[in-house]
Amino acid sequence: MTNHNMQSPTQPVTARVSLPEAKPRYMRGIKEPTREEWCLGILILAGLIAFPFFDPGYRFLSLAVSTIFTAIALYGLSLQFGQAGIMSVGHAGIMGVGGYTAAILANQLGLGFWESLPLAMLLSALAAAVVGLPSLRVGGQHYIIITFCFCALLVIALTNGGTFTGAATGLDVGPIPGVFGIRFAKLDNMYFLCLAALTISIAVTFAIVHSPYGRTLWSIRENEPLARAVGINTNLHKIGVFAISGAFAGLGGILQTYYLRHISPELYGAFPSLYLALMIMLGGARPLYGPLIGSIIVNFLPELGGLDPIDSRIAYGVGLLLVILLLPGGVSGGLLSLYRRGTKTRHRLEKGRGLS
Repeated sequence: MTNHNMQSPTQPVTARVSLPEAKPRYMRGIKEPTREEWCLGILILAGLIAFPFFDPGYRFLSLAVSTIFTAIALYGLSLQFGQAGIMSVGHAGIMGVGGYTAAILANQLGLGFWESLPLAMLLSALAAAVVGLPSLRVGGQHYIIITFCFCALLVIALTNGGTFTGAATGLDVGPIPGVFGIRFAKLDNMYFLCLAALTISIAVTFAIVHSPYGRTLWSIRENEPLARAVGINTNLHKIGVFAISGAFAGLGGILQTYYLRHISPELYGAFPSLYLALMIMLGGARPLYGPLIGSIIVNFLPELGGLDPIDSRIAYGVGLLLVILLLPGGVSGGLLSLYRRGTKTRHRLEKGRGLS
């Protein structure tokens, strides 16, 4: 008698085995901030809030404002480099797009800071997306050269723009219009406006990094062919992060323009862009506080050390070499490691005292 319940020899025998679900690699690359990271970030933010109340003087308060609007642009670059793995030395040029958009709107149409802010950020995002298009075909040092050329061409175009761009002398703008009686022509108020923009930038960056989009960017950075194989539109995600990075740069650029009340082409050439890349590498690409630390180092080091421009460049080069050799995660990563070691040592000492 034939048993109809038995499988035919030609039928494949499949076994259902329950395996533990592995955590995707892109999820392993993005870690939630530890308590130490939160504490360090809160301490830095508290120090920035308290800084003007210690009467630092006009010079140091001006440096602090420059540090903050530069850090805002750096948070965009940290997404592009730290999250997507695409370095650019044209980020200052994107800042220039935002700054010049605001200055031209002020001079040609009479628009103020608040009216031109969204358009400046939008045009900066579009410019960054266009500059990012070559990265879909070339990468590494080849793309870095392209962004370097973008800065050079932008400076040439702005210098030869006649009265529209102010040519080599640039354009002037008025102060930011006051809100609720707050006059932003006063340096203290300008500082807190920039600090508020920085806080929002950090929060937005953190949200993007820990969103599904940010995790997808990390997966593209780790293994782009594999990301394509599983159906991720890598080109669209790359252009998206360029646009987001450009919006950050545009915000930093318009704040810089209204802080200086002037804009000129030399602010956005190759050397300023190299300084931005240097800040990211020195501070580390950690989105929470690395870009801010890098901006603080580069802006305050010449003043605190009494260095002239030549000596400061030498110091930056030596510092970059030391960071590459000793602190691969940047100064922020080194501070975090030092904090963790101190915490572990303290716990061991407390445990030893308890046993004794």
